[in-house]
Amino acid sequence: MNRTTYLNLIAGQKRSAMGWRARMAHVVLIVLSWPYSAVVHLRNRLYSSGALRVHPAGVPVICVGNLTTGGTGKTPLVVWLCRTIDQKSKIKNQKCQVVILTRGYKTHKGESADEPALLAAQCPDLPVIVNPDRVAGAAEAIQTRWAQALVMDDGFQHRRLARDLDIIAVDATLPFGYGRLLPAGLLREPLSGLRRAHAVVLTRCDQVSEGALAEIEGEIREVNRDLVIARSIHAPVVARMAGGVEVPLAQMKEKRVFAFCGIGNPQAFFRTIEQLGAVLAGSRAFADHHRYTTVDLLAVHRQARQMQAALVLTTQKDWTKVARSTIPAGDPPLAYLAVDLKIIAGEEMLTALIDRVLGGRIPPQ
Repeated sequence: MNRTTYLNLIAGQKRSAMGWRARMAHVVLIVLSWPYSAVVHLRNRLYSSGALRVHPAGVPVICVGNLTTGGTGKTPLVVWLCRTIDQKSKIKNQKCQVVILTRGYKTHKGESADEPALLAAQCPDLPVIVNPDRVAGAAEAIQTRWAQALVMDDGFQHRRLARDLDIIAVDATLPFGYGRLLPAGLLREPLSGLRRAHAVVLTRCDQVSEGALAEIEGEIREVNRDLVIARSIHAPVVARMAGGVEVPLAQMKEKRVFAFCGIGNPQAFFRTIEQLGAVLAGSRAFADHHRYTTVDLLAVHRQARQMQAALVLTTQKDWTKVARSTIPAGDPPLAYLAVDLKIIAGEEMLTALIDRVLGGRIPPQ
C-alpha cells in the first residue's frame, strides 16, 4: 500500500468506492492501533508515576516535538529556535554554547540522515549529536562539546531525558492525525499528551482559514489551557540550484514547475509552490525519508520534460539526499526551495519561555 492510498484509507476518503477490501483494511488498522495505544498509555503512566526513571542532563534542555508522525515542520522550528538563541546571546554579548540532539534515521553506507544533515547545513556553527539514546547523546554533548544548553529534535515521546521546555509543532493543515493513534491514524500519542507541553507552534498557518485556526486552538485549549500558542508560516526565501545559483521568488510567477519530495506532508509543499504564483505542471510524492537514486532523479527529470516544466523543484530537506546522486544535466534545471519558519503571532510569549529556561545564560531583554 503506497502512502497516498494509506492516507485516503485512514482519512475515510473513498473507502466505499474502494470496496470491501478497503473497509476491511481500515478495520484491521483500528484493531492494530489498540495494542499500540495500550503500550503508549502504560509507558506514559510509568514515567509520570516515577516508576521509569527520568535522567536530568545538568544543563537546560529545550525539546521540539510533535504528536503526529512526519510533516509538521518540526525541523524548521528547531532551526528557528537555535537561531533565536544565538541572536539573543549576540545581543547580550554572552555566548551560550548550544548543541542539537537528534536521533537520526537509518542511513545507507554511512551517509548522513536527512534531518541531521539539514540541521548541520542551516546551523553550521552548532554541533549536532546524532544518537537514538538521548541521555547518552546529552552526556556526549556536555563532555565533548561543552554544551551549556541542549535543543532536542523530535524528542517529545523520548521521556528518559528530562527537559525544561517542551515545544510542540502542530501542522495547521493536518493538526491531529485524523484523530486516531497509529496505524489507524497518524497520532503517536493521544491529544492528552499536550498536558506535558509548555508551548505549541502552529505551522503552515497561511494554508488554512482563520476559522480553522481558531478551531484548532480551541481544541488545544480544551486539553491544556496554560499552553502558549504561537502561529507560524514556512516563508519561502529563494529557489537555489547546485553551485549556489539562485532563482528569485519574483521569477517563480507563472513559471511551469515540476515538484517532487519525500516528506510527511507533500501536499503542503505543493501548495506552497502554487502560492508563489507558479504553475504546478506536475508532481511526485515519494515516501517520507526516501533515499534518492540516480534512477529516481532521471525518472523525475523525464516526467518534468514531458510536462514541459521550466524548473524541477524539491524541498531543502530532500536536497540533502538528492545532492548525493548524479543530478541530471540539461533542461529543466533542478533546484530546492529554501524556506525559513516565521512566527506571525505569539512570538513574545514564546521567547519569554525560552528566556526563563535559559536563565542566567542569556539574560532576558
